Amino acid sequence: MTGGRGMEDRFDQERLGRIDAFVRERYLDSGRLPNAQLLIAHRGQIVHFSHQGAAREGGDTIDERSIFRIASMTKPITSLAFMMLVEEGRVALDTPVHHVLPEFRGLGVYDGGGAGVPFITRPTAEPMRMVDLLRHTSGLTYGFQNRGNIDAAYREGRIESWHGNLDLDGFVAALGKLPLEFSPGSAWNYSVSTDVLGAVIERVSGQPLDRLFEERIFAPLGMADTGFHVPPEKAERLTDCYTLQPGEGRVMYDRGASSAWAQPPKLRSGGGGLVSTALDYHRFCRMCENGGTLDGVRIIGRKTLELMTMNHLPGQSDLASMSRSLFSESTNGGAGFGLGFAVTTDVARSMMPGSAGEYYWGGMFSTAFFVDPVEHIHMVFMTQLSPSMAYPIRRELKTMIYAALN
Repeated sequence: MTGGRGMEDRFDQERLGRIDAFVRERYLDSGRLPNAQLLIAHRGQIVHFSHQGAAREGGDTIDERSIFRIASMTKPITSLAFMMLVEEGRVALDTPVHHVLPEFRGLGVYDGGGAGVPFITRPTAEPMRMVDLLRHTSGLTYGFQNRGNIDAAYREGRIESWHGNLDLDGFVAALGKLPLEFSPGSAWNYSVSTDVLGAVIERVSGQPLDRLFEERIFAPLGMADTGFHVPPEKAERLTDCYTLQPGEGRVMYDRGASSAWAQPPKLRSGGGGLVSTALDYHRFCRMCENGGTLDGVRIIGRKTLELMTMNHLPGQSDLASMSRSLFSESTNGGAGFGLGFAVTTDVARSMMPGSAGEYYWGGMFSTAFFVDPVEHIHMVFMTQLSPSMAYPIRRELKTMIYAALN
């Protein structure tokens, strides 16, 4: 499917067609991915929108109505919601997190212990601030990083489980009892920071995260199929979701017909809980590309969005020098990090075609997006397989999209 009369000239249509053939031959025919949906837009107009592979085992091909678990593509939306509160003067980037979440008061940095031995901590050099949550320099972590005793404590407490026993307040309370991995601002680590940001949003706004998202972002943007769960009337549209198991290959993770996402989660995860469609996320990208407005509705200020998409790593550093993560949704070369987005700072170091200033992120089920404000293009890619970095498909897609640009 293509659209946007006159816009197709911006791309070589034969080269765009090669992308679908490449994905089909390398990833679908081989069984590596269950399906693949690719949307490419120029100046807000869709110039390519393709659907390949079954939505469910033995079912029909995915289409524009298919609903996907977008996981960490939730993070830019949560970050945008927080910045809306900043615009209203209700909180600031340099506000210490414990001013809003007193559970975090007195958090220390890991200095020993764990694995059954009481933790030893030392004081932080600087307090954790809101900007640290937005740019993942908070000292928090993810249990799946599997690097040490802090990660293990996250796993043991099932702290990150969206469908577990903790609600958002319980989640914050549990984190407040564990050490930080490093002093805030001194390193970068992909983490639950954006989930904590969701708790900040709830307490500052006085609204549950799902209601604020719906009233202030989804409804104004017309993102009718995006939320923390799939309602019964849309349940048949939710795709199957898979994971890779060593020695087994692709196995079912969550069936669309009996999905955990059919019920509202106990933990409203601002870091990874949303489901959405390619067309809905396309509208979010259009709003970003338009400087915070879409169809006459302003969601956020133009200068605020510019601030969000600058590199905010201390000293204008990059992920290659600051990251302690074993896993994130980005390769580190040539990448900085803004307020909710990774940002390309050095195209040559990224070793992919692109533009300085483009911003992007992805989700654990291999979904991805990027916005290039220089070329006025954006991409949304949907599929459902974890882990997201199992295959280099994001790099391949990006390279082929720019190769098709006239």
